[in-house]
Amino acid sequence: MPGMSDRTDSELQFMKMHGLGNDFVVVDARARAVELSETAIRAISDRRRGVGFDQLAVIREAADGIHLTFYNADGSTSAACGNATRCIARYLMDETGKSALSLATDRGVLQARDAGDGLTSVNMGLPQLDWQEIPLAEAADTLELPIEGGPVATGMGNPHCTFFVDDAEAIPLEEFGARYEHHPLYPERTNVQVAQITGPDRIRMRVWERGVGVTLASGSSSCATAVAAARRGLTGRSVQVDLDGGTLWVEWREDGVWMTGPTAHVFTGVLRPDFPEGPA
Repeated sequence: MPGMSDRTDSELQFMKMHGLGNDFVVVDARARAVELSETAIRAISDRRRGVGFDQLAVIREAADGIHLTFYNADGSTSAACGNATRCIARYLMDETGKSALSLATDRGVLQARDAGDGLTSVNMGLPQLDWQEIPLAEAADTLELPIEGGPVATGMGNPHCTFFVDDAEAIPLEEFGARYEHHPLYPERTNVQVAQITGPDRIRMRVWERGVGVTLASGSSSCATAVAAARRGLTGRSVQVDLDGGTLWVEWREDGVWMTGPTAHVFTGVLRPDFPEGPA
């Protein structure tokens, strides 16, 4: 396959998964060395000419155990992807019969477990609240950034910018998200959330993911928004987050931010050896 270091005369098997419509292409590279170029990732992400995804994840064996690497639709990498981690955890728990396991990521080693009733939980680790860790371009109050609307900055292995608004549905997210993803205060770009408090410990949230655009859900964004709401005193530390694609439950505990929700393995497929340079 062009863009891959493996043999070009063999097909690449993949799985299509999603968590609340936040969808992924997952490549299990434990038994076969796979390296995807940025060009190949972008081609696979194309929803008309490829497979389509919000993120692509590669599962590999490593010194620290099973390691997950995440890529955005534009080919850039991300240290964290909460919903993809939950999907892969469910796949591996079904494979091994285990009800709990550890997964290494560039964010760190994350703990996952079967939450019952078809739900899967993952501990996304402790939030990063210092401006240098997120990171921001300069020192700033992360609880109220010097940006119109006074958003909250949070790191969950990737940067987040959360705006609390009166009506999340009224925000033109395509324009709003694109504007703030590239704000100069965020040197690595940022995920953007608009969040509305809709009840006791309940949040309506919509999300723009850096390198992707508007998505139906985002696990790390849900965690960041829950942390931001708790820091602001708008909610407690255990909340329900209602996204365009469904509901996640997030709890900020002493050992990290736990996120729980459903997952789906939609289908398994193969990419032809001549992709992405096959017939248009």
